[in-house]
Amino acid sequence: MTFLIILLVLLVFAALIQLVRVFELTGKLKGNNQDRIDFKENRFRAKLWLVFGAGYFAFIIWLIVKYGPVMLPEAASEHGATIDSVMAFNWAILFLAFAITHVLLFYFASKYYWMPNRKADYITHNNKLELVWTSFPAIVLAVIIIYGLSAWNDITDEAPSNGINIELYSKQFDWTARYAGSDSTLGAANINFINTSNPLGLITPETIETRISEIEDEITKLEGDLEEAPEDGLKEEELTEKIARKNRQLNKILAYKRKNEVEPYRSADDDKLVKVEFHVPVGVPVNFQFRSQDVIHSAYMPHFRAQMNTVPGTITEFHFTPTITTAEMRQKTGNSEFNYLLLCNKICGAAHYNMQMNIIVESQEAYDKWLAEQSTFTSSETAELRNQINEQLAQN
Repeated sequence: MTFLIILLVLLVFAALIQLVRVFELTGKLKGNNQDRIDFKENRFRAKLWLVFGAGYFAFIIWLIVKYGPVMLPEAASEHGATIDSVMAFNWAILFLAFAITHVLLFYFASKYYWMPNRKADYITHNNKLELVWTSFPAIVLAVIIIYGLSAWNDITDEAPSNGINIELYSKQFDWTARYAGSDSTLGAANINFINTSNPLGLITPETIETRISEIEDEITKLEGDLEEAPEDGLKEEELTEKIARKNRQLNKILAYKRKNEVEPYRSADDDKLVKVEFHVPVGVPVNFQFRSQDVIHSAYMPHFRAQMNTVPGTITEFHFTPTITTAEMRQKTGNSEFNYLLLCNKICGAAHYNMQMNIIVESQEAYDKWLAEQSTFTSSETAELRNQINEQLAQN
């Protein structure tokens, strides 16, 4: 059926070409020279370019007035004004270049139309023009880049020491926020420690012993399967590779155990893991670090003008200071259900659209009260919550 449809389209296209040729031959036989240009008609069409240009610019202005206010929401962070200034500067240059080039386009199309006694000049090369249209864009681009880099360096300057520390952990298709505990330090984490009860791979003396026991059990089971596998077969090769990987993983965890004996990994004990939404205090710097378990995600918080890729095996960082509470923004927008959002800005898979988390900006007192109600990583409540989350993910 697909072949027949393609063949039909080709036949229709060929028929149209032949039909055009028939009209051309008919016109020549009747004495109509289609190659001859009518001067009056050509001049009329040239003037129409001015009308079209006026309508074109009117339409652009309408688009700016209509949709300009919804391009970016109001900035709710201290550095947001800087980001908006850089954006406005770029838009100004773009619109200026757009206006100049299109005004010239419509002007030249309306003025230099064909006339019987007019002959176009043939210019093979012009050094002055080459210099102008090479150096001028280069200067403009240099200004844009220098201005942008300067703003970016100011925004990403050293993280404030008086800020709160939060980790945003991404995986398909889910966010988890982790708060530093009373020691203001996020505990160490490693992918080798991830299991059903420790989805973020946090390192504590207990998780070290748990992972050692789990991996040793896995190796024992694999070795048992290897003894029953046919010799010199693919199954034997596959099991041998798995055992080797598990042994390498075990050696890495044993290295952490040796370090733990010298200086115990206790920073993660009071870390707090939250889902669905996370809270931050207004007017207080927030130092974020980002990790990813599987693929590259991107933590995007549009109202705070913040975006940072989350890369497997790498910790990335960003910080900002929120300036408008959620309650204040609800009043500004007239939307009682408004919430700031954390989104994933990388197409990371089929359920990418599900990766979002509410952000609540509130007073310091409300934030302290909320944070005190959250369970720590080592508490039984948090362990139960992690198990419930993992059961839900498994069912989905």
